[in-house]
Amino acid sequence: MELTLTQPASEQTGQSATPPRAPSSQRLEPLRHVPAGVLDIAYYEAGPADGPVVMLMHGFPYDIHSYVDVAPMLAARGCRPIVPYMRGYGPTRFRDTAVPRSGEQAAVGADLVALMDALGVQRAVFAGYDWGGRAACVAAALWPERCVGLVSVNGYLIQDIARAMVPAKPEREVPLWYQYYFQLERGRAGLSADRRGIARIL
Repeated sequence: MELTLTQPASEQTGQSATPPRAPSSQRLEPLRHVPAGVLDIAYYEAGPADGPVVMLMHGFPYDIHSYVDVAPMLAARGCRPIVPYMRGYGPTRFRDTAVPRSGEQAAVGADLVALMDALGVQRAVFAGYDWGGRAACVAAALWPERCVGLVSVNGYLIQDIARAMVPAKPEREVPLWYQYYFQLERGRAGLSADRRGIARIL
């Protein structure tokens, strides 16, 4: 499948086609629900059923309305945007209360592919930011045959879990400090490895 975005007729004729900005009260509705893997996923869908599919994955702490402007633009150009509430968000629910809750990177990537399977979507563009970007990257890495293209806007990409607690040089650790660095074994190990370097950066 090739994703081609054509210009609207007004742009082709030279007329201004800047769409009015959506009001902040605009909602992506109606929501649909589908059983997909371990989840009952709530999602919004627009555009033609046979259009190129674009999976739009939101991040923490936001929701599908991050795409309130993007989804209509894609639909207007013939695409089929699908915007799911990720696990732990909105009306998306676990189908079985006994299933362990997990936010692991493999789980969120698998959720994306499970949703595609449930909707009969073979291939799509994966797009996301923050946790949604991680889901898109994981799905693209583990199921490349399902991914037409990847758009990831964030710093949460695929994490090397095996090396997650191994400290890097202090200047590379700075982005981690704002949340949790010194609360983890990685922070203790980093401080032990280069106390002066960390002190200089602080």
